[in-house]
Amino acid sequence: MSAFYVSLSSIEDVRLFVNAATRCPCEVDVRSGRYVIDAKSIMGLFSLDLSQPVQVEVHGSDSERAEFEQSVAAFEVKMPE
Repeated sequence: MSAFYVSLSSIEDVRLFVNAATRCPCEVDVRSGRYVIDAKSIMGLFSLDLSQPVQVEVHGSDSERAEFEQSVAAFEVKMPE
């Protein structure tokens, strides 16, 4: 599993992110605080507080992770360690 952060600041951002997750053959989760949502669920994503960046966890091979991360690179943000 690998994780990175994204910022989804508009309805269109959420729609594009869910479409990319749906095309991904592996499991993709979004974590916000104590909540973990399936990234392929648009209703689930709208239930989260998207005013802050959320953590994305990709459960798949390195190539699947890299392909998905590249498809959502426009939303990726760097968080301080």
